[in-house]
Amino acid sequence: MIGKTMNASAKPQFLPAILLAVAMAATVGTALGFQYIGGYIPCALCYMEREPYYFSIPVAIVAAIAALINMPSWIVKALIAIVMIAMLIGAGIGTYHAGAEWGFWPGPSTCSTPVNAVTKDAGNLLSDLNSVHGPSCTEAALRVLGLSFAGWNVIASLILAGVAVWGIRRKG
Repeated sequence: MIGKTMNASAKPQFLPAILLAVAMAATVGTALGFQYIGGYIPCALCYMEREPYYFSIPVAIVAAIAALINMPSWIVKALIAIVMIAMLIGAGIGTYHAGAEWGFWPGPSTCSTPVNAVTKDAGNLLSDLNSVHGPSCTEAALRVLGLSFAGWNVIASLILAGVAVWGIRRKG
């Protein structure tokens, strides 16, 4: 079975798995671009919203490889289901974050920028701690078409969860 040539109908889960991996990498890559190129410093919830992507990209790649080498369909579908669950968790974190930004509920009281974003010079550490303040989780750094980064993450996570459902439901 492993040596068999893959055709379009042999492993229908390959397409959704590779699509998930590429789309998740593009989504988190966009967030990193806004951070490192655009200068938008993420808050603690922003970092937390990225974790499902960091976890799921390798899982989706393993699912795609498993489909390519003709592993049993249930294994590939189980891996895609893990990605789906992670994306739903990501959507939940994004919803909480966006709701805090809109004032629907309070944000976390411990929301601040991680230490590595505060200073690059140990000699100025104490003065930086007093003068550099991380972004608040309750204030959107940018809104595009009325949605903050957190709001767009909810949409991306739900679309990716939908792609995962499509992959799970495909016959194979």
